[in-house]
Amino acid sequence: MKRKRLSPKDWATVTIFLLGILIVPTSAQDETKKLAHNYGDGTLRRIRVPILMYHYISPIPSDADDLRLGLTIEPDVFQAHMQYLSEEGYQTITLYQLDEALARGTPLPAKPVVLTFDDGYVEHYTRVFPTLLKYGFTGTFFVITGRADTNDRAYLNWEQIQEMAENGMSMEPHTKTHVDLRQRDQDFLVYEILGSIESLETHIGQLPGMFAYPSGRYDEKTLAVIQTLPIQRAVTTEFGASHTTDNSLALQRVRVSGGTGVPGLAHLLDRSQ
Repeated sequence: MKRKRLSPKDWATVTIFLLGILIVPTSAQDETKKLAHNYGDGTLRRIRVPILMYHYISPIPSDADDLRLGLTIEPDVFQAHMQYLSEEGYQTITLYQLDEALARGTPLPAKPVVLTFDDGYVEHYTRVFPTLLKYGFTGTFFVITGRADTNDRAYLNWEQIQEMAENGMSMEPHTKTHVDLRQRDQDFLVYEILGSIESLETHIGQLPGMFAYPSGRYDEKTLAVIQTLPIQRAVTTEFGASHTTDNSLALQRVRVSGGTGVPGLAHLLDRSQ
């Protein structure tokens, strides 16, 4: 379930907080946080759900360095991954469904899994998107919105992003330029994070509520800014599959590294139980 759009009055409260206006009382700042976060029914829950993290789904380039090798799953291997999940009875859920389960105890399928794809490469449209539709799966795509703004051909464009959203994919922000968010001032963080949220909202017609830190990097100031924004959950690159109601801005994921075949995927999922 997507988060509802904030009213102009709500956004005004958020803006005042971000600008650091000292006349805003603590009580108003607390109300701002409540606008941005889902406190649910007050029950603390712990749920184990693997959030798989993919990057490139493509043939390995001839000049690939170690970083690219580690981030690349070849298309036929990815197809085999999805077939395995389907045959083993896994059902994909969105991060919004996971959030509802943590916040309100909404039931999940017997074998839930979240599929996430970082950076918004063009093959997420040409290869991943059709494969997910084939198996009746949904995916969460963290988009570097500045790439779409400049029509970088290696990345998703806005037309593709809109089509994917219209077909049930979660299109979520990954900042505007994929920079390290640590040791940044407030204006920079607002530009990168809120800017990517607003760009997606403009192009897909709904307010995104999930976020991925670039390369998993963030600090206390990053968290302070995110706590004022309409972000329900944020994902990291830390390994794990145990999620709690109150740990909303540091969800663990399971990285699917280059060279991970079906046996490797099965091992990762077993470790996540």
